[in-house]
Amino acid sequence: MSTDQALRPLPPTRSASVVFAAGAVIGVLGGMIGLGGAEFRLPLLIGAFGFAALSAVILNKAMSLVVVLVALPARLAAVPAAEVAARWPVAVNLLAGSLLGAWAGASWAVRMRSATLYRVLAALMVLMAAALVLAHTTTLGSLDLPPAARIPVGVAAGFGIGVVAAIMGVAGGELLIPTIVLLFGEDIKTAGSLSLLVSLPTMLVAFARYSRDGSFAVLGANLRFTATMAAGSLAGAALGGLLLGVFPTVVLVPALAAVLLVTAVKLFRHDRDD
Repeated sequence: MSTDQALRPLPPTRSASVVFAAGAVIGVLGGMIGLGGAEFRLPLLIGAFGFAALSAVILNKAMSLVVVLVALPARLAAVPAAEVAARWPVAVNLLAGSLLGAWAGASWAVRMRSATLYRVLAALMVLMAAALVLAHTTTLGSLDLPPAARIPVGVAAGFGIGVVAAIMGVAGGELLIPTIVLLFGEDIKTAGSLSLLVSLPTMLVAFARYSRDGSFAVLGANLRFTATMAAGSLAGAALGGLLLGVFPTVVLVPALAAVLLVTAVKLFRHDRDD
């Protein structure tokens, strides 16, 4: 852990209702586009609640893990388990890269200077904005790669997604779903279930790596905060799911992408403004 990250003070205490409401707003935003919303939660942890970058990433990872654990049974109920199990080679292919990527990403995050981490997070926010627009405004088709090429490409893609998920503290579904559709030709619904199966062990590996660093203590010091925001995120995601399709994609997705881009600018300038 870098010294400047370690010396950052903990944020001021916020009421449980404010923390829950913040989590709920994030959950609604994510639920309306079929995601967990962790990419929107991270800048909130940094900007509104005052956590340092690495602390925010670790807390975000913990909340994302809770959301995935709750979402997995519901998702498997929507898509028959046998149908998902029949596509185990897809998950294994991506996991071969994502597990290594998660360990590497978490290792890099804990070693970065705070200023560097803010800038990396800013760049990844731009990536997430691009992935959001691509996945929701275009019709994705399979690349029809031969098996000999698909396997190494899948491992490489998994590694990159594991790195991004670990550094941002997200599940990675924003990147996993379009990757599964493009590389393996799966439909969106099945890709969503497969993404959760890849996300869970990938997140656990990153979590294990972060637990070896002193900065992991932020989770124990803010356990109530984390549980409250996670509960709000789950409630908001359920409500957002009910609102799925209510707001036109052509309006909602560009608006959310703009939020990510504005956040990227703020994160890039974060240390300059401190």
